[in-house]
Amino acid sequence: MHLLHVVGARPNFMKAAPVLRALAGRSESHGSALRQTLVHTGQHYDAAMSDVFFSQLEMPAPDVNLEVGSSTHARQTAAVMQAFEPVLIQLQPDLVLVYGDVNSTLAAALVCSKLGVRVAHVEAGLRSFDRTMPEEINRLVTDQVCDLLFTPSPDADENLLREGIPPARIYRVGNVMIDSLVRLLPKTSEHFPPDISAPYALVTLHRPSNVDDLPWLRELLSTLSALSERLQVVFPVHPRTRQRLREIGEVALPPRLRLLDPLPYLEFLALQQKATLVITDSGGIQEETTFLGVSCLTVRESTERPVTVTLGSNQLVGRDLKLLRAAAEEILENGAGLKSESKPHLVPLWDGHAAERIAEIILRSTA
Repeated sequence: MHLLHVVGARPNFMKAAPVLRALAGRSESHGSALRQTLVHTGQHYDAAMSDVFFSQLEMPAPDVNLEVGSSTHARQTAAVMQAFEPVLIQLQPDLVLVYGDVNSTLAAALVCSKLGVRVAHVEAGLRSFDRTMPEEINRLVTDQVCDLLFTPSPDADENLLREGIPPARIYRVGNVMIDSLVRLLPKTSEHFPPDISAPYALVTLHRPSNVDDLPWLRELLSTLSALSERLQVVFPVHPRTRQRLREIGEVALPPRLRLLDPLPYLEFLALQQKATLVITDSGGIQEETTFLGVSCLTVRESTERPVTVTLGSNQLVGRDLKLLRAAAEEILENGAGLKSESKPHLVPLWDGHAAERIAEIILRSTA
């Protein structure tokens, strides 16, 4: 049996690594022949955003790199489709696995569907119900053309059923990102940045709807500067955000607001684990902070991961910077913030074994 995995951006790597490992292990234990091919579309293509993640996650080097690079959503999606189609025709896999909600995921799923190749979506069914988010369109379309849908939570099952997906295609397996976190968390002590000490707030922002709004971004820096009077603020800056900061021009920042280059997975996970507070617009970080029980303020009006709000330590504050500051102040006043109230291990199947369940279903369904 030949399985082909398609990844394109950092969140995909954390999801694919445990699935690749689980399939290899399950194949050996069952004595079945299994070939796996890893295709990297090159959607994230510089070393800081891609190569180091492969190394730290102990993923094999990609067998194919499409090297599509960055562009508009339409051009990037089209470039992946054009580059991936001949690879798919040449390799003729039995099943293609796509991950998450990036453009590479949608593009690969569409190519598979057109060519009649079975495709599985890992992290299916998540919905923000905000179609202004490009990722929401990717999620909706990908799920409609996939044959196997692996979901992380009960709300994802409900979304798929409401959209008319046959129940026989839906498998709730849990959260594969948590698999990576559980496996690598013991290593984080070796990777904690030596020049940072608690308490601190950790910030990460990259969504165009936030960082491309330059007046808002300037006000955010002012809000973070004010927050740094209470505790150190550590801000690893995504390349897109860094470019927007250059467009704003020279801004005097207080010494306790530290802008860093993007961090590898283990370094960032180490910072998350010990943070007093995380401020983000990332979907995956909402999940990781929920599992870790770390207070998280999400700078978005909606989330495709509502379980992080109902069972975790996540609050949506939107783009209201006054609300962001007030919520941060409340967390700081409460000492440990929401950490003592968070019940991360109550999230069903977020137990570090989601990939093993995926492997078992795939081997059973393709036998």
